Amino acid sequence: MAAKPPPPAPGSKAEREARLAAALRENLRKRKAQARARAEDPPPPAAAPPPPGDDAKG
Repeated sequence: MAAKPPPPAPGSKAEREARLAAALRENLRKRKAQARARAEDPPPPAAAPPPPGDDAKG
């Protein structure tokens, strides 16, 4: 079997939590920006029929 990696340094848990918190905040910002952009865009038209000759029969 493969050897286990060495245990993390004592201070690394706080660093990891800080990185995770920063990543969560950034993800939330991106999601909010996407939601705002979707709210500003007009709704897409109803499902249009596929163009002629574009069938999936191959």
